[in-house]
Amino acid sequence: MRTDDFDYNLPEELIAQEPAAVRDECRLLVMDRESGEVEDRIFKDIIEYLRPGDLLVANETRVMPARLLGAKRGTGGAAEVFLLRECGGSEPRTNRVAFWEVLVRPGKRLKPGAGAVVDFSNAAGEVVLSAEIIDWARDGQRGERVARLSTPLPSLDEALHAVGHTPLPPYIRDYAGDEELYQTVYSRRESSAAAPTAGLHFTPELIERLRARGIGWATVELEVGLDTFRVVDEDDPEKHHIHTEFYTVTQATVDAVNATHAAGGRVIAVGTTSVRSLESAWDPEADDGRGALVARDREATSLYILPGYEFHVVDALITNFHVPRSTLMMLVSAFSTRENILAAYQHAIDERYRLLSFGDAMFLH
Repeated sequence: MRTDDFDYNLPEELIAQEPAAVRDECRLLVMDRESGEVEDRIFKDIIEYLRPGDLLVANETRVMPARLLGAKRGTGGAAEVFLLRECGGSEPRTNRVAFWEVLVRPGKRLKPGAGAVVDFSNAAGEVVLSAEIIDWARDGQRGERVARLSTPLPSLDEALHAVGHTPLPPYIRDYAGDEELYQTVYSRRESSAAAPTAGLHFTPELIERLRARGIGWATVELEVGLDTFRVVDEDDPEKHHIHTEFYTVTQATVDAVNATHAAGGRVIAVGTTSVRSLESAWDPEADDGRGALVARDREATSLYILPGYEFHVVDALITNFHVPRSTLMMLVSAFSTRENILAAYQHAIDERYRLLSFGDAMFLH
């Protein structure tokens, strides 16, 4: 198995630069995971492929206003700080002070130990948030730093919402539309640097129609990181160091999954992040060694799903189209076969589907 096995020609003009006008009216490529046969549908037609007793499991994380555009203190030069994850610091966390691992731009001018501070101002020109670059992040692979965030406002949350922007993937350029369209309609706690994009196609009305038909709905939470967009650089994908993310699977979701399987229904993951959450929560030693899904509360996972992986929880998958040579291409290939996935992608390209985060969807069943 080579990384090149998961490559394909991605036409730049098919990379969706804005969301569908109506969430559930994007296109849907339905694929039989065993035969590879495909059908061209509209996303709201998904209801025709689901049965009473099936269970949808979605990642309810919300994207943080993690992109901060400001000015370097002392020079006024433009600077950008991108929040990745909160971390420990040299002083206790308060409502007004916290430490974060961040990416910065320009990196050469924002080095730890050089007194680098970036200020962020609100619409009235008042500095409401500052980021002092104090250290290099441990195990930082892309030059991540540790920043001390502070604000004169009552809380950092208030400051972030005053100056922060919802980050978009690097291949989406100059999008000036409603940032809320990069959030799922069921999102809750802000904890991610990127959206679980398979869920962007659901509307409240579609969810209600599904429930009325007897199709269950459960949630997990996985804090999506920027590494979700990384391609695999190593020739051998097994040498790739996959990113670590935090996930939660509640007891209510465990009970819903178990009840679904006991009744002969299917567990359908909405997105690869839901797959990773559910499969990470599978404990092969539970239930006297027979294996079982167990509740998890913000545990770390670096589960790397490659072809040959045995799925324990997930029976079907709703997903978007992914970047070539990415771990996500490998995951969806593991759910079917590499040949089936690449053939389906070529069909989507031939039929001019809109690809990647703001693009169309696939249903693998």
